[in-house]
Amino acid sequence: QVQLVESGGGLVQAGGSLRLSCAASGRTLSNLRMGWFRQAPGKEREFVARINWSGGSTDYADSVKGRFTISSDNAANSVYLQMNSLKPEDTAVYYCAAGWGGSIPSQYVYWGRGTQVTVSS
Repeated sequence: QVQLVESGGGLVQAGGSLRLSCAASGRTLSNLRMGWFRQAPGKEREFVARINWSGGSTDYADSVKGRFTISSDNAANSVYLQMNSLKPEDTAVYYCAAGWGGSIPSQYVYWGRGTQVTVSS
């Protein structure tokens, strides 16, 4: 089992920045991929970014490329999402996930409870 706890969400004005954190515990994470997803009210959960825990290879949704950066700290068992130049359309609950997937939520096995990000215009 893997337990994931997100933090760092909040209210920010458009153009601002937030840094989300995901603290992981439980089984070994070295062969897992860590992903960030988000879900806005009335919309499906969508892929934001992912990173290979062992090698650091990353991937991003087109909507966040150049603005968001995913990173990991293996020693701290944590994954981060640095979000810059935030837009109102980035408003959503952001979830951390662990598994062996790419950009599809069903490919991830373990999920955190989410943290709310609200971007005001």
